[in-house]
Amino acid sequence: MFPKISRLFCSLRARLSRQIVLWIFASIIVIETLILIPSYYRREEELLHQLEDISGAIFNSIVRLTETSMTSDGIFQMKVKTLTEDSVILGVIIYDSKGELVETIGEAPEIDFFHLQDNNILRVRSQDGKRYDVALSADYLGINYTLIARHDASKIQRELYAYIGRITVLVIVISVFVTLVIMEVLGVTLINPILKLRDDLIAAGEALSKNGDRVKFYSVSVKHQDKLGEVMRAFNQMFERVSTEIYQRQQAEKILLAEQEKSESLLLNVLPKTIAEKLKEGRKDIAEGFSEVTILFADLVGFTELSEKINPVELVDLLNQIFSCFDELTDKYNLEKIKTIGDAYMVVGGLPEPRLDHAEAIAEIALDIRAAISYFNQKHNMQLSIRIGINTGPVIAGVIGRKKFIYDLWGDAVNTASRMESHGEPNKIQVTESTYNYLKGKYIFDARGTIMIKGKGKMNTYFLVDRDNHG
Repeated sequence: MFPKISRLFCSLRARLSRQIVLWIFASIIVIETLILIPSYYRREEELLHQLEDISGAIFNSIVRLTETSMTSDGIFQMKVKTLTEDSVILGVIIYDSKGELVETIGEAPEIDFFHLQDNNILRVRSQDGKRYDVALSADYLGINYTLIARHDASKIQRELYAYIGRITVLVIVISVFVTLVIMEVLGVTLINPILKLRDDLIAAGEALSKNGDRVKFYSVSVKHQDKLGEVMRAFNQMFERVSTEIYQRQQAEKILLAEQEKSESLLLNVLPKTIAEKLKEGRKDIAEGFSEVTILFADLVGFTELSEKINPVELVDLLNQIFSCFDELTDKYNLEKIKTIGDAYMVVGGLPEPRLDHAEAIAEIALDIRAAISYFNQKHNMQLSIRIGINTGPVIAGVIGRKKFIYDLWGDAVNTASRMESHGEPNKIQVTESTYNYLKGKYIFDARGTIMIKGKGKMNTYFLVDRDNHG
């Protein structure tokens, strides 16, 4: 019993339940009131008729007195007064057939002969309900006199108040009982399932916001064979479809994101980041000039002869180790690797983002590359040499091609840097006079003097020896 009552009141915590209870209770109250209001008036009429029945004998006696004692002075009034003492009649007025007042005894009624008009009987109750006047015409009484009597109706009013109280209590008890019964039935069949379905909808929203995680719904365990059951089954089917769609979409997004990351990584391996961004923006012709950059070419000396002594797999692995080391140095000094051609490596400083220390950065990587080759020889017991050439000057940089495109440099400064490498000496770093002018005082140089450069003629060049820690 108590668990059921507790469950019923728990359901009232929901606004929907409270609204339903309020409407049911109010509706029953209104219906019961509409039904019982006529009962109130019928009860009032019954009590007034009972009052008239009590006073009927006194009326008959007064009628007989009007036939025998009206002419005797004082006798009629005395007998009528005696009849009305200790009775419900408080007063009487007697009119003759023409409406002339004959006698007034006791408390006078509010109505008179002329209120009757063509009626044989007239009943009037006072506004406070304590007095009840009844007028009987001469035709109704069968005598030559009209009688109007005032009754004491105060007991009737108290009885009506008590009756109203009993009706009110009865209406409230019936309303509460019917409301509780209806709520118990609706709670089991409708309200609780709806509230659980609401909780399931909230849980479903939270689950979907958390990437469609599976949750255990109350609706799944309910086996309603009605419209509500159809709604719950439709809800579960909808959630399953949405969850499946979200899961499939997430998987597709993961695959797409992974492919995008691969493409991004591949693109950044081929192009500088700023150039890659321009390509993604849809720009097709990408080329710009730089007034001062420093270009480095490095070539492995004796690598061709080495390739004839070891198998291709070992050769490629060896070259990969060397150039991977160069790539790490390129990242270290924030330089831009342009390309590798066979056993040659090309890197530039000062683009695609201009920088003032482009020559110093190239000088640093050149010294580290030379040192890396020396370390590599010691580690692998080899005799590789590196020849490095550096030049500083203006270039044009851009992307060429639509398939297997490449970011490349053009200009006389590029050709000169290549000549510095090809006309250099093993394990030495040859720089042009323009690069020397950027670096003198900061690094140690050996002047090589004037040499003949193919396609350029005579040029004054220098060998970069080391850093000048005293400069």
